[in-house]
This record gives sequence, structure tokens and C-alpha cells, in this order.
Amino acid sequence: MDDPERRRGRVHNAEGAREAILNAAEAVFAEHGFDGARVDAIAETAGYNKSLLFQYFGDKIGLYKAVIRRADKEITEFEMRVLLPVLKDETIASDARRFKIFLETMIGGLFDYLLDHPRLTRIIVWEQAEGWQTYAKFLTRADTRADIEDADQFRILLHKARRAGLLRSDVDPIIQLIIAEQMCWSYLTSIPLYQILLADEDLSTAEALARAREYIVAFVVHGMMIDKEG
Repeated sequence: MDDPERRRGRVHNAEGAREAILNAAEAVFAEHGFDGARVDAIAETAGYNKSLLFQYFGDKIGLYKAVIRRADKEITEFEMRVLLPVLKDETIASDARRFKIFLETMIGGLFDYLLDHPRLTRIIVWEQAEGWQTYAKFLTRADTRADIEDADQFRILLHKARRAGLLRSDVDPIIQLIIAEQMCWSYLTSIPLYQILLADEDLSTAEALARAREYIVAFVVHGMMIDKEG
């Protein structure tokens, strides 16, 4: 007779195994990029048989997609936490002070997320260097529609701010957001270079990172918003 406790244990172990495999895959993809990553190395790092990886994720590209989608989900959840309270207030897109605070919160939060997820940041840089070819392989039309739907609320909000005279450019808000993200991951992945050029400074301290975060947030926000005091 089937034991409910054992069934629950199997489900729990399966979820734990999937998470362990995703964590291992993220580490290996970050170190070697998609082409250089070996499924054997991912299985060994995760501590599971390679056949289990194929059972859960189908193939290497399926595993890579799952890693990227997990990060996308976390970032979207963060963006929605920031956006939803703002969307309830229809006046914020015409209030320069409060809209500036919103943008600062959004960009600062993205910096914090990427700082806390250095492996994801490295994967992004691999993709950028390779022309986003791997990303394009698994990005289906359904995935694109889902991404657009998630971003629509942000796009609507920025279009309202543009019509209210708060934003400098009518470049698509999604492109503006991605450019802001690029500044964050570019800085974080370039710290070793900065460290070579500025050997007497420790740019990895909490104080140095906070100063960099403040600079990037101010740079992006002032670049996006019209200076009403000017």
C-alpha cells in the first residue's frame, strides 16, 4: 500500500534535486559559458547522476533555459513588488519627486540583485559576448509574449511620465531599463579591471560598492529624467 508520507518525501527530494541541479548548472555556466559547460561537470557538481538531469530538463539547452528562467522570475517578482504600489497611484507619473524616487528604487534594486547573484551576472556577460545566440535558441514566441506582458506595466508607466514631461527620451522603456541593467552588470564584472587600474583602492568593500551603486543610480536617473530645476 502506498504511504502518503513516502510520496511527500519523494516530492520534497525531487524539488531539492532540481534546485541543486539548477544551482550547479548556474555555477558551471557562469565559469565556462554555455558552449564550454559540460553536463558531466554539472552532474558531478550537483551530486546527481547525469540521467536525472536529462529526466528533469531534457537536454543541456533545457537546463540552461531553466537557469535563465529562474532568474527572470526572481527579477520580475522584484520589479512587480516595486511597480504594483506605484501603479495604484495614478498621479506618480506626473510628480517629478516621487517618480525620481521610484526610478532610484528600481535601479538600486537591480544593482543589489546582480551584486547578490554574481554567477548570473557572469552568464549575462557570456551571452553578451556571444551575441545572445544561446538565448535566442530557446526564446520562443510564447516566452517573448510573456516577457512583454510582464514589462507592459513598466512601459505604460514610463510612457505616462514621458507625456507628463518627466523623461528626456521616447526610446522604448524596455530598452531604457536594459541599458540601466547593463550599467550595473558592466560595473560589477569590471571590478577586477578597475582594481588593476586603481591598485591602492579596495573596490570590493561594502563602502565602495555602496558608492558605486549611488553613482550608477544617479547617472541613470539623471540621464532619463528632465531636470525641472535647470
